Amino acid sequence: MRRLVLAAALSAGLISSAHAVEGMWQPAQLPSIAATLKQHGLKLDPNTLTDLTAYPMGAIVSLGGCTASFVSPQGLVVTNHHCAYGALQYNSTPQKNLIVDGFLAKTHAEELPGDPNMRVFVTEEIRDVTKDITGKLTDTMSGAERHKAIEQATKAQVKACEIEGYRCDVYTFHGGYSYQLIRQLEIKDVRVVYAPPESIGKFGGDVDNWMWPRHTGDFSYLRAYVSKDGKSAPYAKDNVPYQPKHVLKLNPQGLEEGDYVMVTGYPGRTNRYRLADEVQSAIDWTYPTQIKVYEDTLDIINTAGKADPKAAVKYASMVASLNNYLKNFGGQLEGLRRADAVAVKRTQEAQLETWLKQQGGADNQALVADIGKLRQAIEEEKTTRERTLDIGLVTRSAMLGNALRLVRLSKERAKPDMERDASYQQRNEVRIEGALTQMERRYDPTVDQQLLVYGLKRYLALPKAQRLPALDAWLGDAANDAQIAQKVAALYAGSQFGNVDERLKWFKADSKAIEASNDSLLKLAVALQPQLQKVEDEQDARAGAMSKLRPRYMQAMIAWKDAQHLPVYPDANSSLRVTFGNVQGVAPRDGVNYAPFTTAQGIVEKATGKEPFNAPQAELAAIKAKAFDGYASKKLGTLPVDFLADLDITGGNSGSPALDAEGRLVGLAFDGNWESVSGDWLFNPALNRSIQVDVRYMLWVMHHLDHADNLLREMGVPAASSK
Repeated sequence: MRRLVLAAALSAGLISSAHAVEGMWQPAQLPSIAATLKQHGLKLDPNTLTDLTAYPMGAIVSLGGCTASFVSPQGLVVTNHHCAYGALQYNSTPQKNLIVDGFLAKTHAEELPGDPNMRVFVTEEIRDVTKDITGKLTDTMSGAERHKAIEQATKAQVKACEIEGYRCDVYTFHGGYSYQLIRQLEIKDVRVVYAPPESIGKFGGDVDNWMWPRHTGDFSYLRAYVSKDGKSAPYAKDNVPYQPKHVLKLNPQGLEEGDYVMVTGYPGRTNRYRLADEVQSAIDWTYPTQIKVYEDTLDIINTAGKADPKAAVKYASMVASLNNYLKNFGGQLEGLRRADAVAVKRTQEAQLETWLKQQGGADNQALVADIGKLRQAIEEEKTTRERTLDIGLVTRSAMLGNALRLVRLSKERAKPDMERDASYQQRNEVRIEGALTQMERRYDPTVDQQLLVYGLKRYLALPKAQRLPALDAWLGDAANDAQIAQKVAALYAGSQFGNVDERLKWFKADSKAIEASNDSLLKLAVALQPQLQKVEDEQDARAGAMSKLRPRYMQAMIAWKDAQHLPVYPDANSSLRVTFGNVQGVAPRDGVNYAPFTTAQGIVEKATGKEPFNAPQAELAAIKAKAFDGYASKKLGTLPVDFLADLDITGGNSGSPALDAEGRLVGLAFDGNWESVSGDWLFNPALNRSIQVDVRYMLWVMHHLDHADNLLREMGVPAASSK
């Protein structure tokens, strides 16, 4: 009988060699696929990529949702334009809209602070802690007990790891089959240095989003700052630029078709190992429901923005994000249906269970039984999914959401730190304070009220047994739009939460003071919090049960794939990964064959003078004059803009550096083609392509259009005239 409990060496990367470019590989796994990496063209020793403190991995950073990289010894960071969107919005007004106009700081003194919660995370260590997290778990534990035990073990690992200036977190791999502790330097002072105008950084807008060909200059620059003694510190005028141990070298010559390329970054989430029932649920409910909610939300915000330019600026980042997800969800639905993903998954699961039975033995039969229990748990989750969504829509209100957060914080503070909910431990209080501080930069009272009314309307459609008695009592007889809106208006009128000083006053208050408050929002939050806690406890219990069943499924899946000599990489979970491949085009449909590069001529062909194809006149004139300043590709005979590669990426990879065979920066990943959207569930190497902005276009825009030569010199890029 084949032993199914894989050796602990699995988490260290001792896996079968991959036969395709599929995979978001952990750095420690790369030596095991060295032959494949070399076959595709890597010139570096794969072992060097396992050292997170060496070149080039030591230069790759997370922005907590996007990826970036150090490109100068003075803490200069390059990422996507859309990853800096929030920071640009934070510093914008209707009179000075940095998103639209762009921004360039010629000196350090001119650089603008990001919002208080903006971070640069530098990963320095990844360590397996599976035994530490699961060592005290037993089969007799309830879901709630199991969740609590995992949470306590996780907090203990984090506490032992963290020191001043560093953040540690335990990440879950393979659904709980493996846990790894990740230690990161946390840089808290991040400033805006340069971003091209939106007409370059978001050229093509939502029309071109997830499409090829693209002609988007999706790049921008930030800078990391620390205190004078070199320690991580919040924003202060006398902070100094951080000096990273490693910075990426740029290759101004870029790549050509067929060249090796890899992307290193922090992909957010994939679902490659989900069951067929979960795929079916995504098709039938999750994506259609999310699409409806996002469309309604955008309608509320856009209507308000047309009436009030200030509201449009405050919600610009949210609108961009919602539009991106909205198109993504449509692509997910289309791709999953086109790939007949449910049938593919059902066939795979049937083959897995057949294989398990063929192996014989009680352990394998127990795995088959546990997979059945997992399917049952997935089915049971459906009964409360509407409640989870609709209560989430109610509590997303900036005013009510922050009031609830303060009520919960005041109660958690009364406990020893290790007994607090992880989100409310002392280490996270600075994030809560930051959210309270910057709220008015991304909040409009009219829009916020309308979003709350929308959430309450959906909430009232829930079965009575799934509703919150305290919220029902507050709503009273309110049932139609006008009545709900009247209740919400009175709620906001009776609160001072729109004032930042008032919010920060309550941030420092204890539970007794908050419960005695006459502030209408705090009074409602105090009434709601115990019932929301009960809902959360139920969700935790289900998560605890899943933490037993999901790893059993993955235990079987990994062993089965290993027996077939197929690649075994974890689903994306926002931890550092490497994906590799080659620059190449794609033929998505009969008679359609896309080239791997777009060029500057395409900008001229697409330009209409109106958003989102309103390329700057100076850019159009330069392209027509072929004034490319030596940045053109000799092979193409013109200036490349974006390029395709068969890389396996997803959300979170935005801003990830695209590196050549020697580890030099040749572009930034920012999107995928339409056919790759459903790659979060199923990867198709023939169709999945990542889209990168070409380093040559970046440098040309910086030099010729925006005159950011101070940054080119800082990065050590040779003067254009010397090329």
